[in-house]
This record gives sequence, structure tokens and C-alpha cells, in this order.
Amino acid sequence: MNYSCDVLVIGSGAAGLTLALHLADHAKIHVLSKGPLKEGSTYYAQGGIAAVYDQNDTIDSHVKDTLIAGDGLCDEPTVRFVSEHSKQCIDWLIQSGVPFDQIDTDSDEVRYHMTREGGHSTRRILHAADATGKAVETTLVSQVLTHPNITLHEHLNAIDLITRDRNGQREVIGAYVWNRNREHVETFAAKFVVLATGGSSKVYQYTSNPDIASGDGVAMAWRAGCRVGNMEFNQFHPTCLYHPQARNFLLTEALRGEGALLKRPDGSRFMPDYDSRGELAPRDVVARAIDHEMKRLGADCMFLDISHRDDKFIEHHFPTIFEKLLGLGIDIRKEPIPVVPAAHYSCGGVVTDHHARTDIKALYAVGEVAYTGLHGANRMASNSLLECLVFGQAAAKDIHSQLKQRQIVSDIPPWDESQVTSSDEEVIITHNWHELRLFMWDYVGIVRTTKRLERAMHRIQMLKQEVHDYYANFRVSNNLLELRNLLQIAELIVRCAMERKESRGLHYTLDYPNKQENPQPTILTPEPKPSLASTLHKQA
Repeated sequence: MNYSCDVLVIGSGAAGLTLALHLADHAKIHVLSKGPLKEGSTYYAQGGIAAVYDQNDTIDSHVKDTLIAGDGLCDEPTVRFVSEHSKQCIDWLIQSGVPFDQIDTDSDEVRYHMTREGGHSTRRILHAADATGKAVETTLVSQVLTHPNITLHEHLNAIDLITRDRNGQREVIGAYVWNRNREHVETFAAKFVVLATGGSSKVYQYTSNPDIASGDGVAMAWRAGCRVGNMEFNQFHPTCLYHPQARNFLLTEALRGEGALLKRPDGSRFMPDYDSRGELAPRDVVARAIDHEMKRLGADCMFLDISHRDDKFIEHHFPTIFEKLLGLGIDIRKEPIPVVPAAHYSCGGVVTDHHARTDIKALYAVGEVAYTGLHGANRMASNSLLECLVFGQAAAKDIHSQLKQRQIVSDIPPWDESQVTSSDEEVIITHNWHELRLFMWDYVGIVRTTKRLERAMHRIQMLKQEVHDYYANFRVSNNLLELRNLLQIAELIVRCAMERKESRGLHYTLDYPNKQENPQPTILTPEPKPSLASTLHKQA
């Protein structure tokens, strides 16, 4: 089946839906969701959204905190751009119906409760209890579902962007998409394409992300000819629940913001030994501290303890966590929570500008898939949803200004399956899948060495050849598409990590433990390739 639209949005999280809603009155928009509509990182975000919303807070303070957390690699104009637009974005969410927690007052004045998280010098995190992402996603989805100009498609995997070279410039004209339900490839033609596919943390064995976070947008953009940046900076959330029945369950940083303490199995605290900020140190510091204590003691996990707070306070501020863990036999009012670090957020991605434009004309990237310069070497807590909102709006504004200047290309080559067959050996993909995620965790995790990176690259190249041969001869499948993309992501992460001869932020290597002067972002440029529309397209 073939579709055409003004704007194709690949991804249905906060970034993609924000953009769609800001454009919907002016354009026909199709939104692709890889799984169920709400199944993305936005929905599972607990903590909140950082914004300069309190009268006692300032743009300069938010900028300063973000720059410190980014460890010398943030792009300061981008940080200021995002902070300056934060209040406007929060106001839009409030007007849209997001139920942020409020403070009871004796007057009619509406005041919002704000919490504090690691790296922030003040309380500036607006939240909806401990399920902010769910509140945001549910609100945006309800509006999208009722807008006549937005068409939603669930269970569709984008395979590749369709590009052409015109007047010496590459431009995007659509995408090939795998329909997971019908098991065939569909073509989407569009004036503009927006990548809002989220992050790449599924490349690691242990992650807090949902299963769809397989780096599809970065991989597709790289294959199409876009630069990527800072892929070595993978944020490992310090506190993911250690429990066999809930391996992906995240424990929000707001717990530590409200006084939760990290402890060894014997009940002693350890964060003051690593950083004067204790439990409120940036995530990279906390994650490395937990990792070091686990390895030093041979322990399976550390513990997060908020049981010293009042029972009603815990139940009111963290109802989702309280109920979830109680169902697993852990009463956080009375006992500590077993925790381990897990891959959580990709600070790097597709290089974009302040309009979310990429190197390819008419192709935009918003949210975690993009490298904007906001996060630098380490993302400060709760800046991620803010980035989605700010750049979703910025991209919508830029696209709107060009809608009448572009036409939909109707003669896109169809997907060619004439030379491929169905595979009866899915076990090969499954085996390669597990091998990739395991050696990425072991060799390219929280602590790295040059030898580990070299070993990882050797395995990546071997697996890439196997998958390329498989992809060229057999029909696509969900697992094959994700494995192909994850291998590309793994290669980009390792290449960036090998180029950085220092330890900074989220990238820590035993071979180069010190920081260099005048650090620069790690930018990779792909080798020029023919556009997909320039030759008769084959699946390989």
C-alpha cells in the first residue's frame, strides 16, 4: 500500500506528537508508531520536566546547571535557547490538559509543586506525581486521536528513508516502512519527514528503555547521509530495579531528590565517599559509584532507601513506584530497594540545528534521536522531555514556513522483493541479537578500555557482514530490521568512543582517565552513497 502526506512523523512520543499537533491545522500528517501508540520512552518517564517556571529561578541558573552537568561539551547557545523556551512549552502542556501536581494554597492562585533532581541547584522539576511521562503522552495522544488532519499508524517499522539528489543537494521524499501486522513493505511519500524515533539503549543487555528503543532513526539517517555526533555518551541511569520480574523498571531520580539514600548491602552510605553532592551528584558520577561498589564488593546490587521519610509522603509522591514494588513484595516504606545501573539515554544522535534540521533537505530530527548540543557529555535530569517539546515546536514552525514550497514526489520506486525469499532460520538473528547486547554491555559499558573497544569493533564487523548477507537474501522481519539498526548504532558508538582520548562525562576509559583541554564534540560523517531513489531499489 502507498501513502502520501505533507509531513511524515516517524515516532509517537512527546517530540513527534508535539510537532504533529503544532502543524496539524496547516498540513496533512501521518504519524508512525513502531508498537502500540503509547509504547515509548515518553510514557515511562517518571521524574518530570525541567523548566524555569518558579519566580525565584532564572534562565542563567538553569543554563549554568546544564553546562556543569554536560562537563564542558554542551553548546551554550543551544542550552540557552532551550531554557528560554521552557516556560512557554510548560504553559502549552498545561493548556493542553497535563495535570501537573499543584500546591494547596489559601488563595485562588495556582502554584505547581516542583521537585529537585541531580545536577539542579534548585527545585525546577514540574511533575505529575511519579508518572509525568504517562500524563504527557496520554494528554497528547488524546488530542492527536481527535484531530482530522492527523492519521495514526501503529505497528509500523520504518526501514529506510527515500532520498534523491537534486540540484547538488540530497533531499528526503519519503520512507519505506514494514507493516508488522500485514508483514509487507509500504511506501510513504511526503514533503517533509521527521525522525522522532527515540534512543538506542536497546543496544545494551540491561536497559530501562522499552523494547522499541533500537536506534532506528539514527541508523536510517546515517545510511541516508547525515552526520551523527557524540554517540559515545550513553547515560546509564543509576537506579534501575534489580528484580527478576521487572528488569526494566526505572526508579526515578526524584526519589533521591526527596531524600532517598544509596547504601551498601550492610546499610552504610557510600555516595559521600565519591562526591560532595552525595546522592544528588550527576548521573554519571552516581552510576560509576554504584558500579564500582558492586565490583569491589562482588555484590549483585546496591540499595536505595527512602524508608526514613513519612509513609504518607512516600505514598503521595511516589504512588506508581510504591504500588509496583509492593506488588513485587517490596514495601519501600519499610525497606530499601535493590538497584543496579542500566542503559537509559543516548546523549548523541543525528546532528541538527536550532530548527531541528539535519544535513538532508526536508529531513528533521527531534527528541532523543537528535544531537542538538543540549546535553554535552552528560544529560542533566529532566532536560530530555523539555528538549522534545522545544525542538518539536521549533521544527513545526520551520516546516510550516516551507509547506507551500515543496511538492510530494509521486514516482517513488517500489520496494523490490523479487530476489529474496522467506527465512526459516530466525534462530540466527536471535543468537546474533543476544551476542551484540552482551558484548556491548561488557566492552562498551560504564567503564571502558581501548582493548575492550577493539574487541567490540571486531565482533561488530563480523556480525554486520552476517546480517548484510542475511538482509540481502531474505525478506525483512521485525528482529532483522532492529538487529541491522542496532549493529549500525554499536559501530557508531564504538567509533566515537575510540576517537575520544580522555574521560569526560558519560565516557570513562581506564586508558585515558584525565580530561583534555578544549574538548570538542565527536562528529562522524558518512561516506557518500547513491540516493535510494537514484537506482532501481533492491532490498540489500
